[in-house]
Amino acid sequence: MRLFAAVVPPPEQLDELGSVVDRLRRLPGADGLRWTSRPGWHLTLAFMGEVDEELLPELRTRLERAAHRTPSFPLRLHGGGHFGRRTLWAGVAGDLDALRLLAERSDAAARRAGVAMDEHRRYHGHLTLGRARGLGAGLGSFVEELGSFEGGRWSVTELVLVRSYLPGGGVPGEQPRYEVVGSWPLEGREERSG
Repeated sequence: MRLFAAVVPPPEQLDELGSVVDRLRRLPGADGLRWTSRPGWHLTLAFMGEVDEELLPELRTRLERAAHRTPSFPLRLHGGGHFGRRTLWAGVAGDLDALRLLAERSDAAARRAGVAMDEHRRYHGHLTLGRARGLGAGLGSFVEELGSFEGGRWSVTELVLVRSYLPGGGVPGEQPRYEVVGSWPLEGREERSG
């Protein structure tokens, strides 16, 4: 099964972002992007890829431990940018150190559970909005429009494990489907040995 750990913003914050994305989709060149679907909007913490089902119990235990050790923290969706010439994203502001720590703990939980993870890179919190369909799509006007976006603040209170189902029907515009397979409250208590 294809899995990732994530933070999912509350519906109110996703609606705020949705209003901006509606404007983006009316800009020249918007048809050159494959837009992500709103039901799938999330902040990926640790992408695990294909995970053997027998690792799931240990993975759940370790992600629960990571959530148990991490206190809730404030975030807001803010601004945006792009990776290369292909990926457009909305950014985040708030307690980015806490977000990075939760991402690192999620990555470590997966590794300790036996999940073969990609090479560890410095975490950059973002919410993917779209990907260019071809090479050379200009993303500057979209990033400029996102520049003034300031979403409302919320408190991150949960770590979520998500299963993704990639499109396979060959239907144009078909989007991945996501299913929450586990969630744990952020409790902010360090474990004690002994």
